[in-house]
Parts: sequence; structure tokens; C-alpha cells
Amino acid sequence: MSGDRVKRVCVVGASGKLGQYMVRHALDRGYEVVGVCRECSVPKLAAFDGRITVVPGPTNDPEVIRRAVADCDGVLTVLVPWRVQRYASGTARAVLDHARPGARLIFSCGWHITRDGKDRYAWWFTAGIRIATVLARLVRFAEIDDQVEACRRVFASDTRWTVVRGSDLEEGESEGLPVWSRHVGDPVLAGNLTRRVDFALFMVHALTDDTLVREAPAIVGCRTPGALAHTGAHPGAPVDRA
Repeated sequence: MSGDRVKRVCVVGASGKLGQYMVRHALDRGYEVVGVCRECSVPKLAAFDGRITVVPGPTNDPEVIRRAVADCDGVLTVLVPWRVQRYASGTARAVLDHARPGARLIFSCGWHITRDGKDRYAWWFTAGIRIATVLARLVRFAEIDDQVEACRRVFASDTRWTVVRGSDLEEGESEGLPVWSRHVGDPVLAGNLTRRVDFALFMVHALTDDTLVREAPAIVGCRTPGALAHTGAHPGAPVDRA
């Protein structure tokens, strides 16, 4: 989808830190923006009063999503494994079911998601995910494994999707568009750090980058040592097409 065809964009999970950055980037590009967030979080979007349309409600509510994504050319979705209620997979299902045919659907998740099983993780990363999954479920805070289910649904769909897999995140001024690779463990990703504002930038960029359709790019900041050392790497470029 070329940039001139993107006019109206929905940000699902607009009130969070990543969501707010995506709203800003989308507005900077001149898009009409619809934001979805839980009703209690609407005040977090006060800075955008008069500039965006807000649809309050749970993001895993199909009716909320149906209203929000109507006539949108693209949908940017933060897959949050919130509480023990299949929130991430419910959100993904609602977006997949109700986005208009041909819309660009961009989803965010972490590096722990793997599409083809070829990602290579350090033992401590895998152990940390397992421990966090168990503890989060015990205290009924989150279902990390539900994010896996959410992405499984996306990967199996015939929509124009992209799943952006983020490294560790930090705050700070933008460094530019991140670089990406198909597999965690590739040398370019060794820095394992991305500015949150740049994660959001990549999400918005993906709306008009057809090379990312049905890809699950693992991204990293363009100023990390691995990215700088990789021959020919430049912001937004794929560095592993194998």
C-alpha cells in the first residue's frame, strides 16, 4: 500500500506509552487517527484532544473494535497480555475479524514470539520468559503465553499483516528507524535495545512498506553496535533475507 493511500489509521491500545508514540507519529504523517483504549485510560490521551477520535472500551471487545476500525486503511495494535482473560488473543481476533479487506494490520510483540522456530535465544532469555510466564499467571497479572496464541492467529490469517517483534526498550530521543532481521540471534540484533519512540516509528512505517507484508521482523535500534557494524545496514532495512 503506497503512502498516499493511507488516510485513516486506528491505534488499538492508544493510551499506553507505545500507543501514544504511535499516535504522534501517525499525526505527524497527516493521518486521521482513531484511538482505542479502556475507558479508565481515556484521560491519558488528553494531549490529543480535538486531534483524534477516541473509542473507549476493552480492546478485546469485538463491537468496540468493529466501530473503531471502520473505514481505516491501517490498524496498529499493541498485543498486551493483560490479566488472565485471553486479552491479547481476543484483541487479535477482533482486529482480524473486523478490519476492512486489504487494510494493513501491524501488531506489536516481544522477541519471545517465533514464527518459524528458527530464532536462537540465549538460555537466560528463555528461562526468564518461562519464569515470568508462571509468576504473571500465578498473581493473575498477565498471560504471556496468550501473546503467543495471538500471534499464531495473525500468522495463520490471509490478511496484510506484519508482526513487529521488539527488543528491550528504553526511553529517549529518537535515533531513527530501527533495522530488522527475520531471526533473533542474528548478529545485527546483538545490541538488544530499541528506543520506544523508534519502535513506534517502525510500526507506523510498516503501514506503507510492502516488503514487510506477512513478515515478523525482529527490530533493534539503528545506533546499536551490531547495527552499525553490519555491512550495508541502514535504518529500516532488512539485514537477513535468507
